[in-house]
Amino acid sequence: MRMMNRMSGKRESRFTEGPQLDVRVIRTNKVFKTTKGGKTASWSILVVVGDNKGQVGVGLGKARGIPDAIRKAEEAARKSMFLVPMIGSTIPHEIRAISGTAQVVLRPAAPGTGVKAGGAVRACLEAAGVHDVLSKSLGSRNAINMAYATIEAFRGLQSPEEIAARRSVDVRKLTPWIEKARKEEADAAH
Repeated sequence: MRMMNRMSGKRESRFTEGPQLDVRVIRTNKVFKTTKGGKTASWSILVVVGDNKGQVGVGLGKARGIPDAIRKAEEAARKSMFLVPMIGSTIPHEIRAISGTAQVVLRPAAPGTGVKAGGAVRACLEAAGVHDVLSKSLGSRNAINMAYATIEAFRGLQSPEEIAARRSVDVRKLTPWIEKARKEEADAAH
């Protein structure tokens, strides 16, 4: 049966139980290793996995065949998943993150703005479920570094409640609009 699935082009997934996740291939790269016997080709694939509700992870997989590399990258991405703090459909505050020589700036946007980003940054934002955000990439445009910089930006985000608790301030005093935003979030969930 396994051979039939490979022949028909369908990929057998070991992750059939649990929530269905959005898997996006960001970059594929054919890599050659020179040995005594000649050149050996393999594939290096970067994948982002998210549930479109705030959970996101990114992984890199390498194998001789593309399906095996995608499977390995997907497993690595699932293991590295974490929760991105959001307010409605945007991020709580502006943030800048660096990975290698790639730099990403993410800014919150008003509802209806959409995802103003390109390439790897867009894939990460959409997999996380962020619908309204402005982004700017500075420095290198390398897809792998851009994806990791976006993930670092997500890790650096903090909800207004966390910041208020750390400062020992009432959250309504710090961000007067938060109560309305959380109410709208709850109404949209029902």
